[in-house]
Amino acid sequence: MQTDATLEVADVQQARREAPSAQDAPRGQGDGQSVRTALAAVTSVVLAGGGNRCWWQAGMWDVLGAEGLAPRRVAGVSAGAATACMLLAGKTEQTLEHYGRMTARNPRNVYPERLLRGERVFPHAQMYREALLTILDAQALEVLRGQAPVSVQVARLPRWLGARSGVLAGILAYQFDKQVRQLLHPRAGRSLGFEAEVLLAQNCRTPDELADLLLASSCTPPFTPVMRLHGRSVLDGGMVDNVPVDALPPEADDGVTLVLLTRRYPRSLPQTAHRVYIQPSRRVPVRGWDYTNPHGIRAAYELGRNDARQLLVRMGERGLATFLENTDG
Repeated sequence: MQTDATLEVADVQQARREAPSAQDAPRGQGDGQSVRTALAAVTSVVLAGGGNRCWWQAGMWDVLGAEGLAPRRVAGVSAGAATACMLLAGKTEQTLEHYGRMTARNPRNVYPERLLRGERVFPHAQMYREALLTILDAQALEVLRGQAPVSVQVARLPRWLGARSGVLAGILAYQFDKQVRQLLHPRAGRSLGFEAEVLLAQNCRTPDELADLLLASSCTPPFTPVMRLHGRSVLDGGMVDNVPVDALPPEADDGVTLVLLTRRYPRSLPQTAHRVYIQPSRRVPVRGWDYTNPHGIRAAYELGRNDARQLLVRMGERGLATFLENTDG
């Protein structure tokens, strides 16, 4: 049997083999203009949550961005929100390298022996915060303020539930919608009284405030502790909707909204003239909270780049119509 490490390296190698270069990608006559026209119509981008799977979004964005994707606004939740900030701050390669080193040094995702010392069993929150403060420092925050506004969604717990019971209810509702109902836009959290709150990343005054916001949007016990933001308990914004299209401001209807998912869905994705969903062409080869897997992170990024290149080929032939037909990246 192959080890996980062998499979992860194979995923990277497969993604790279499958990825045509920009020069090698087949293009039709006039396709460059078709691509630019289609991407210029995209005025908003939504990044779903998904932990490490959001590296697929980063790969997709980097390729489409080089061809003209330049949204006026972005919305994200959980790691999707952190990915948006990283991308707009121009920190993709630095973050890839940082996560590669960080996860290579971390042999396990769970450390039960830490209980005896009164320490956290899961290393994720500390590692995540350190990464955010390293990448999104004061200089990066200043760059981010000059980019498209990033709306970050967090979930507020129902007032009739305490922090612990609210966390348990939220996680159960989210898993029910994800695993059983397999909904693109979950509903169980809202039905229990969870509410979305949207905050602007650029309104954060310091890197610490930005890290607090992004961690709040990603708050998923037991990987993170239960957190508070502005004096109230908060959970991962995906508890309300992991594909936060409602986090965009009302003026987002001025063009096409491109929604980048992080996993494949069993049902056909809804596509309209004003909202287009794109999912990975296959399972993203890394688990959301696996902080031991640098090869899987790189493979997820390479898969996103490959899917974007394939999308550009089709866009060169058919322009925006490709978006409206696309469900597989």
